[in-house]
Amino acid sequence: MYFPREDSFFLSNYLKKYLKTKKINKNIKILDMGSGSGIQAESCKKLGFSNIFCSDIDEKTVKYLKTKKFKTIKSDLFSSSKFKNKKFDLIIFNPPYLPEDNKGYDKEKDTTGGNKGYETILKFLKQAKKHLTKNSNILILFSSLSNPEKIKKESKKIGYDFKLVAKKRIFFEQLYIYVFKIRN
Repeated sequence: MYFPREDSFFLSNYLKKYLKTKKINKNIKILDMGSGSGIQAESCKKLGFSNIFCSDIDEKTVKYLKTKKFKTIKSDLFSSSKFKNKKFDLIIFNPPYLPEDNKGYDKEKDTTGGNKGYETILKFLKQAKKHLTKNSNILILFSSLSNPEKIKKESKKIGYDFKLVAKKRIFFEQLYIYVFKIRN
């Protein structure tokens, strides 16, 4: 299970601000993809949102999230058949985003996003398109180590518009939070 770290807290703090300032309907369907500890789902729940789904690839994490009374799906991104025909108004994702290389980055599946760091993010964005309602948004966090320019370039090809909404320097990297929306 991925326990909250600086990136998790950064996304959670932005998420709370986003949900409060946008005056979002409390009945929207929210997906916390790659939930880990469930910090993002908890943030939504504390603000009165109740239609929250969690998803994670790790069986122990799924069991843990179910003990917290979250509707939870075990899945590698959207690969589970339980996602068939499910659409969400908001998807939150703190993906694994570090590149797998010899610079000493963690090589765990909860932090490594592929050989270059962006592969999991791009796979997610491709799959997420068919699980979004008409006016839905994706809140996603990634790092300067994830090759943000490649993510933005490829996401445009996939059909997304995006906006940088927050950034924060930690240790040896810059963290970014973007809002992605399907281009109309």
